[in-house]
Amino acid sequence: MSQITGPRAAQVGRRGFLGALGTATTAAVAAASVSLDPRVASAAEAAAPETPSGDRIADAYAVRLHAANRMAAVPLPAHVNNGDETGVPNYAANYSKALPHDGLGHVDPSAYGRLLDALASGGDADFEAITLGPGHRLLTNPRAGLSFDCEGLDPQQFAQPPAPAFASAEAAGEMVELYWMSLLRDVNFLVYGAHPLAAAAVLELDHLSDFHGPRQGGHVTPQTLFRDDLPGALVGPYVSQFMWLDTPFGAESVFRRIRTLLPHTDHATRFEDWLGIQDGFVPGSEHFDPVHRYIRNGRDLAQWVHVDVLFQAYFNACLILGTPPSGGGLGCPLNPSNPHLGSQTQLGFGTWGLPFIKTMLREVATRALKAVWFQKWFVHRRLRPEEFGGRVHVHKSGLFQYPLHRDVLTSRVIKLLKVQNGSWLLPLAFPEGSPTNPAYGAGHATVAGACVTLLKAFFDEESLIAHPVVPNLSGTSLLPYNGPPLPVGGELNKLASNVATGRNIAGVHWRSDARESLLLGERVAIELLKDALSLGPEDMGEGVSFTGFDGSTVSVTP
Repeated sequence: MSQITGPRAAQVGRRGFLGALGTATTAAVAAASVSLDPRVASAAEAAAPETPSGDRIADAYAVRLHAANRMAAVPLPAHVNNGDETGVPNYAANYSKALPHDGLGHVDPSAYGRLLDALASGGDADFEAITLGPGHRLLTNPRAGLSFDCEGLDPQQFAQPPAPAFASAEAAGEMVELYWMSLLRDVNFLVYGAHPLAAAAVLELDHLSDFHGPRQGGHVTPQTLFRDDLPGALVGPYVSQFMWLDTPFGAESVFRRIRTLLPHTDHATRFEDWLGIQDGFVPGSEHFDPVHRYIRNGRDLAQWVHVDVLFQAYFNACLILGTPPSGGGLGCPLNPSNPHLGSQTQLGFGTWGLPFIKTMLREVATRALKAVWFQKWFVHRRLRPEEFGGRVHVHKSGLFQYPLHRDVLTSRVIKLLKVQNGSWLLPLAFPEGSPTNPAYGAGHATVAGACVTLLKAFFDEESLIAHPVVPNLSGTSLLPYNGPPLPVGGELNKLASNVATGRNIAGVHWRSDARESLLLGERVAIELLKDALSLGPEDMGEGVSFTGFDGSTVSVTP
């Protein structure tokens, strides 16, 4: 593992950003400081947000200063990567998609060096000097992690543990799972328990050296297959109710059948296509099913997370939860911690009411993206699964030897894929493959973790889903669900898992990307909640409590 220079490089980039504000801005800030009303300064130094001075400007300043002081009291963590960038030759264990590559898929070292130079400086000129591959796909927002924020903690005050190393048994186990996900994309989630291919996946995953998926009775089962071990996420159908229930949107109603893809429409199964994708080309095209369907299998779920607005799933869930049954929703009670529940005269609206809740989902989403983008580009630079699949193919073809764990090289699943496709590549759900940014952490999963955390903080997670449903096998209609009760909190956790794992099923992320990024998003949301609790006039008492992704009770106080 390596202590990286990324944080220091980021600080260089930030100094350049601040310097770009120019001397005029600096002078304006200095002038404002000189003319600051002494009442404001003294109140800011002495007052906490809950002790108003009676001077509105002074109190507002004190609230902002209190939040800034809380942020400044948290030190920057050590940002540590897995050491693959210097430990594996040819940068073969790191993200290089959209840069130029040789015939084996190895990145041009000078192009990778220019990327590292740009990340170290943070400057416009260095980023414009990066050499892209001949397909000329642009890199996705590499400097987002240098952004500042005015709510919660700074994006660089969050850390993720090192990703599993390229040669590790854990990485091999994750890749074996991804291969099985690709083979099972067209199998209905509801028939996993009776399908022979799902049974084969369960058997192989259960016997891997190091597999971190959930188990029942110590074993991988059809009920745990491709799921996450979050509270409630293993109960009932694979797909969350919030992906199936119709969504009230004011006077409109959004019916949840989706425009999905035809079965067996995978991409990058030929090496020349795979190589073109790494160089920035998009050699494939999409083939859509003429029938709109409810999500019923991995291909449907992958397509949903291909084109979604990043906080769309949780905004839908909020509309379903917050709209009364007469309007087509569930009318879920608010979290018992809500300060308005005991009032005989007031409802929440702009604070701790439904408009506040909906707006907070958008706010936390952009903050989650800044935090995870710093991890992606400035710390880990982990290769995408499609890149790893190329290494497996080249290694098995005898063209180059990589330090790959035997669990992936000897797996049953790659033998099946070789017979089916003629290669050991990972079949991809999207013609372009992954986005043009590193794998770890995952943007979708971080936003999922952040938004679901807020929904559990705002709504009563113990409330049960009324009249749950499942689709028929063709996905054309909904039927009543008969099974264990489905609490709101569990279905929200399942929703986060569906979105995060849907990206894995598409072949663009790893299990550890999803797992650690859900936790990252949860931390981002908690820090945002701390600030939100201090801004309103309500007496928040002991704050807000909800169940965290690890099953513990999380209590957030002002």
